[in-house]
Amino acid sequence: MKPSSILSLLVLAAVLLVLFDRPATSPSPQILATEPAVATSTPLEPVPAQPSPDAALRNKALSAGLKPLPAGPGPVTGNALTPERIALGRQLFFEPRLSSSHLISCHTCHNLALGGDDNLPTSVGHGWQRGPRNAPTVYNAVYNTAQFWDGRAADLKAQAKGPIQAAVEMANAPEQAVATLRSMPEYVENFTSAFPDDQDPLSFDNLTKAIEAYEATLVTPNAPFDRWLQGEDDALNPLAKQGVARFVDKGCTACHNGVNVGGQAYFPFGLIRKPAERIRPPADKGRFAVTHTPSDEYVFRAAPLRNIALTAPYFHSGQVWSLEEAIAVMGSAQLGVDLTDADIAPIAAFLHSLTGVPPQIDYPMLPVEAATTPKPRL
Repeated sequence: MKPSSILSLLVLAAVLLVLFDRPATSPSPQILATEPAVATSTPLEPVPAQPSPDAALRNKALSAGLKPLPAGPGPVTGNALTPERIALGRQLFFEPRLSSSHLISCHTCHNLALGGDDNLPTSVGHGWQRGPRNAPTVYNAVYNTAQFWDGRAADLKAQAKGPIQAAVEMANAPEQAVATLRSMPEYVENFTSAFPDDQDPLSFDNLTKAIEAYEATLVTPNAPFDRWLQGEDDALNPLAKQGVARFVDKGCTACHNGVNVGGQAYFPFGLIRKPAERIRPPADKGRFAVTHTPSDEYVFRAAPLRNIALTAPYFHSGQVWSLEEAIAVMGSAQLGVDLTDADIAPIAAFLHSLTGVPPQIDYPMLPVEAATTPKPRL
């Protein structure tokens, strides 16, 4: 055999020895080095969606006790709001012959075309006398916890009795008011329809019940603030939204809350700082005249703020004509802070957004006098 052939056989034998001598199950180092490691991963927790700026501010306002004004007549107790009773109350609200002069009606001091008040510092009554306090608006008054600045009337029917008898207002007596209405057959018929279960339908109590029934319909829902509070983001402009935030953050909602943005409780006027005497006259001690409790001196019902932009002048004295000045007075007197223009302008914009949509007001035709109708006393 040639030496070259022997050498080829030896090389082949060496190769076969290496191949058959290697363990079959052992992976090559190269394969071990290149196989990727299997990693285990933890599923990511979903990130909760953040509320929009409007939603966050809306929740803040609701948490502070601000509420939208419902549509429809407000709640009354012990008085059925039937169509007949409301229609009669509408006549009586505009009826000047309930006054001794036959000149002054409920509408005189609570003018529904002027925001539900008379836009005077204090009202002018019988014989050109001036009343002691500013006339509050009748709009949304059904939602107040009590009536008058000092809360001396529990509800609207009790309130209606006061001005008819007050010497500085309508200066009449209950029996004279009833006699005047009873002299007109149309009123007798209307009272019978409105109070069909009463043996004597035409009474002073029923007169004021009918007025209450009509006044319960004098609500102004759908203000821009109401629409915004119910989810319509564009109902308020940016300045008014800033005002909502400041109104809550400054602590205004401690007194001005609820459906009527006030009118729910009593507070000292001048809680922190005494207002100027022209704004808080020393002689008018507020609720003290009702309760005779020393702690009630200069205590008044918190003013409801709906339609406040329409009802100047402000406060029980009616001595502040500017809404911005009224805001500054409240900041000083009730919060003990000097509000800046940067605070006042947004709060004023928010208060303007409380102007709602009044109901359709139709001036009624009133019954014709009879020969027996009492004559006016001027």
